[in-house]
Amino acid sequence: MPADVERSVEQRIVEAAAVLRRDEAVTGWAALRWQRAEWFDGLSGSAPREVPLVTTRDRTAQAGMRVSQEFLHPDEIATVDGLPVTLSVRSAAYEMRYASTLGEAIVALDMACYADHVSLAEVAAYLAGLGPVTGIQQARDALAEGEENSWSPQETRMRGVWTRRAGLPRPLCNAPVFTLDGRHVGTPDLVDPETGLAGQYNGSDHLSLVGAATDVKQEAAYRDLGLETVTMLATDWRDLDGFVERLHAAARRARSGPRSRAWTVDPPDWWTPTNTVARRRALDAAQRARLLRYRRAA
Repeated sequence: MPADVERSVEQRIVEAAAVLRRDEAVTGWAALRWQRAEWFDGLSGSAPREVPLVTTRDRTAQAGMRVSQEFLHPDEIATVDGLPVTLSVRSAAYEMRYASTLGEAIVALDMACYADHVSLAEVAAYLAGLGPVTGIQQARDALAEGEENSWSPQETRMRGVWTRRAGLPRPLCNAPVFTLDGRHVGTPDLVDPETGLAGQYNGSDHLSLVGAATDVKQEAAYRDLGLETVTMLATDWRDLDGFVERLHAAARRARSGPRSRAWTVDPPDWWTPTNTVARRRALDAAQRARLLRYRRAA
């Protein structure tokens, strides 16, 4: 390629795919990205990830690619915009199996569900048909903690800190909160429906004055209803113990809060739930544009 060609993620995928022959395909994160799953950015930190390929012949991986010779049935390949890719359920399972940690395997599953490329049931059925292949136990463990309504990788990671590190009950993800007369107040990233502990993740887009003002108003609205909120900042990854202390303190306040509630997570009749892959897939284009516009990069 000419030196002035931009090495975008898609360009790297195309270049890696150039070595493929019949019945071979791009897989894993690259196949999901090629099908417009937005959270698969092809980066590990700031370093480019290798493009995973499934080949039928022994082949030495060139720079920028990773080669697997696992069995690949032709029915598991789809041609998308001229490029052979493995079906989304296989691509997601590959990511889960080969992820560096269980936490990152859960992130891969959650984000494949976020894009509506797979459902938990579809991944479960696929994994059930696999034998003792590399990483199968990690994939099964990730499936047990997967979520179809996480809106970003950092929300999924925050949920992992909440449950695995802090030992708190598993919260609902992006469950809308209503007043008792059915008015929508907000949609916290995480919420414990038993205690009223709500968690928010504030990424870089919350650093502006506008973002901070919105956050303050939202927290006040939750507080007025009796919800106890805790916010995780991007900087908290450098001091997880400190965040866990704040989380435990907020959980104690939530448990000792008022017995009567002014809020509910049960939606009113007029609300259209979009918390599962099946429900989102059932929306038409206009409904998706209207009802899913709130899902944004965090």
